[in-house]
Amino acid sequence: MTRSAARRESSALTGRTIALVGLMGAGKSTVGRRLAARLGLAFADGDDEIEKAAGMTVSDIFASLGEAAFREGEARVMRRLLEGPPIVLATGGGAMMNADTRALLKERAHTVWLRADIRVIAQRVARRDTRPLLRGKDPFQTLSAMAEVRYPHYAQADVAVDVGGGAHSQAVEAVITALKSHLDSRSETRP
Repeated sequence: MTRSAARRESSALTGRTIALVGLMGAGKSTVGRRLAARLGLAFADGDDEIEKAAGMTVSDIFASLGEAAFREGEARVMRRLLEGPPIVLATGGGAMMNADTRALLKERAHTVWLRADIRVIAQRVARRDTRPLLRGKDPFQTLSAMAEVRYPHYAQADVAVDVGGGAHSQAVEAVITALKSHLDSRSETRP
């Protein structure tokens, strides 16, 4: 795709941040980076931004300050990112659990739930021991329990895109198609 075609596609989809939500391991960061490049937007990974703000890794935050402190920092970082210029944002898996963050996402972003089969996600996250909520636990069981609690919140996203089995480029195309469809349907319902 040419740079001018990417700009046209980007201007049709943006004006607001595109926020990817979903369980850890669903591909938010990887798909988000590719989506941002495709649309000519900056990319931000919520967990990376939290680490920069705190001056420590997510694992260290959990270990030394606890999950509650992490969630408070996450909400502050999400607010800062969402109040800035439009970007592609890979949120942390728990970001949608905060009511204020959900409201801000609804107000300032096009939200995309990246859904994937929990078995696929469990296989992905089991490859590295960097996720504090999974440390020492069965990934499938833990993710299944998370899904039960988090899916109703993720379902509030503007669109849902099933990802997981195919190439990341296919996920990017699916996200763009779903967003275009969503925006087209919104413009048709306006008076």
